[in-house]
Amino acid sequence: MACNERLAERIRDYFKRRKKVEEKRMFGGLCFMLNGHMCCGIEKDRLMVRVMPDRYETLLSKPHAQEMDFTGKPLKGFLFISEAGYRTASGLASWLDEAVECAKSKPPKKKKATMFRKPRK
Repeated sequence: MACNERLAERIRDYFKRRKKVEEKRMFGGLCFMLNGHMCCGIEKDRLMVRVMPDRYETLLSKPHAQEMDFTGKPLKGFLFISEAGYRTASGLASWLDEAVECAKSKPPKKKKATMFRKPRK
């Protein structure tokens, strides 16, 4: 896997008491979903966080934060955090708190109904 497994364990530990958290492989890394919404993730050694739109510019100006840019066009509301920004437990928790606040601000997504086909005879 192309992501920092140590960071993944630290994020799992942060979320261990929270319900409705899922892990999904995305962006060539690992994403954590809260109530069906992307919350945070890992791409190589970078932490990815989704933040509230009104906090985006303020958080972008913090040390170790940069725009999330995969294709040459930055994704608004998503930031990459370099390793120095999440090295300490409090540093990681601070960024994850921002991501959780954003995910919690959205209504929970409903599970899509799965259609089952009858077997052919």
